[in-house]
Amino acid sequence: MISRKHFLFNVIIIAIPWLSLLFIGKRSFKRFSFAGLFIIGFEIINHLYGHKRRWWKFFNKRKSFLRDELPFSIGPYMPLSMWLLKLSYGNFKKFITLNAIADAIFAFVFIDILKKLKIIGLNNLSHIQFFFYLHYKAYLLYGVQYLFEKMRGYRLYM
Repeated sequence: MISRKHFLFNVIIIAIPWLSLLFIGKRSFKRFSFAGLFIIGFEIINHLYGHKRRWWKFFNKRKSFLRDELPFSIGPYMPLSMWLLKLSYGNFKKFITLNAIADAIFAFVFIDILKKLKIIGLNNLSHIQFFFYLHYKAYLLYGVQYLFEKMRGYRLYM
């Protein structure tokens, strides 16, 4: 059974990032949603693999992908990806730097906070390994957006 604290955390980790997309603008939402959806699908596959390899552990007694890993996949990944693309697409160095900062905050700070709250902790990964697990997807995200825009005939604007 899911604890009240874990349930509240899941609601927050899904609701806040998605509500932030109300401020991204219709044009940016349409422009970056394909890459965002792609990264959600890719992240779900990564989470399934990480779940199988026991790279992290959730503190609930009964393990459930839907309750544990899925909120991380559908919650922050697409909205954060879309915001980072909006803020920096067209400037690869800026994009990678912003992604590295966001990934580092999650891998080195936020994961320890979640461990203290008894939600999730790293099991078979160090913080630096977890950072690289998070960060390598930024290159894939940028590449998918680049190919999508090339196919659709978008022009870079910023």
